[in-house]
Amino acid sequence: MNAYIFPGQGAQFSGMGLDLYENSPLAQELFEKANDILGFSITDVMFQGSAEDLKETKVTQPAIFLHSVILAKTLGEDFKPDMVAGHSLGEFSALVASGALTFEDGLKLVSQRAQAMQKACELQPSTMAAVLGLEDEVVESVCKDIDGVVVAANYNCPGQLVISGEIDAINKACEVLKEKGARRALVLPVGGAFHSPMMEPAREELAAAIENTTFSKPNCPIYQNVTASAITDESEIKANLISQLTAPVRWTQSVQQMIADGATHFTEVGPGKVLQGLVKKINREAETASASFETNA
Repeated sequence: MNAYIFPGQGAQFSGMGLDLYENSPLAQELFEKANDILGFSITDVMFQGSAEDLKETKVTQPAIFLHSVILAKTLGEDFKPDMVAGHSLGEFSALVASGALTFEDGLKLVSQRAQAMQKACELQPSTMAAVLGLEDEVVESVCKDIDGVVVAANYNCPGQLVISGEIDAINKACEVLKEKGARRALVLPVGGAFHSPMMEPAREELAAAIENTTFSKPNCPIYQNVTASAITDESEIKANLISQLTAPVRWTQSVQQMIADGATHFTEVGPGKVLQGLVKKINREAETASASFETNA
């Protein structure tokens, strides 16, 4: 069975999507529509902007979403997922690609999400840290014992967990985790504590937008970050999407469940190859590939 997976923030690169724009009339039409919806020329930033320009929150999330979704749409009949999943932001790409959300509604929600997260980051300084080489249970236990807000945020693959929270609590947790034998406990260059209780203001803001958006039944199950299980019910999809900003990304568990449900081949749709690397670390037997417009042109 074919699983299609969609990357999240951090996968962006300068020039992303330009090949699609230049070689596919459909892609060109969708990129121009995106410029109209967003009210600024995101294509200029994607195609010619610097790495610094692409880091701007209002740009990063829509840019990755657009690259992933437009690439999926240019694959035409070759895009036949038996199941889909996306890492954090990538869940929105997966929902559009599987028909649960329209392109326009997906883009509007992603733009609102980016701005709501930015506002939440500005309310209180916070950060995230990558922890390598420890069992998940050890990391969770250390987080529980630290004063202040610090939680497990991204279960990326066995031995790689990202924690999220207040700056002092993250720094303290990193010290303790190193004492417990972590190979690395490294504060990440991010703007805030994503997938933690500190995103509650953003969750509330996005909840209203999601509630007012029409969702359809997806063409195949989507394995959502919050539950790591196959979901096809629209109301469940909505509820999980709202919870996603303050809940952990259960990527390890999602991939394990997809494999248990029959996935043998994972195709990453969008910029970068981060998710393919994680899938291989979760299960070495799984086949992985990047979706490529060229081979389908």
